[in-house]
Order: sequence, then structure tokens, then C-alpha cells
Amino acid sequence: MFEMTDEEKAALDRLLIHARGDTGQSRRVADFLLAWWNAEECGGFDIAATWGLDANIAADVVIVFALAVRAGGYPDNLGYGPQFESIVRDWRPGLMTQ
Repeated sequence: MFEMTDEEKAALDRLLIHARGDTGQSRRVADFLLAWWNAEECGGFDIAATWGLDANIAADVVIVFALAVRAGGYPDNLGYGPQFESIVRDWRPGLMTQ
């Protein structure tokens, strides 16, 4: 079974909190997370969007990107399905009816 490091879990948890906000940074974080969740339906992620993030948030994005690569799977495989579904409801509500 795959296990996240404490650093990876903390970074992902912080990004999930940021994605629940209603700021431009929240939108960028949500876009990043949803690209991992399902890029085909939720949209990809423009790496230049990180330029609009605070340094600490961008550092968490880097950690979570490495986590996604290392895990070789989707966030629901790590037990984060409900949290990502919540982000879809907040940022891609049109996908909830599909």
C-alpha cells in the first residue's frame, strides 16, 4: 500500500484548504488539484498559473506534483475522493450533473 510522507500529506491538506477559498489563488490551486483528479473533464493546468501564487503555496504545489508522480495514481486512491469531489462542486458545478 502506498503511503504519503508527513510533508506530502501536510502540503496536500493545505492545498485542499486553499482550494476551498474564493480568491484567485484558490482558483489556481483548485485548477491544479482538479487537473490531477481528472484533467480530461476538469481541464489541464497552465504551469504559468503558479506565477500568481504565494511562494509557500507554490512550494506545496511542487510537493503535491511530486506526490502525484510518486503515487502513480489519482487522489481518490489515496483516500481523498470526497475532498476532491467537494472542489469539483465548488469550481466545476456543471460537472456534477453529468
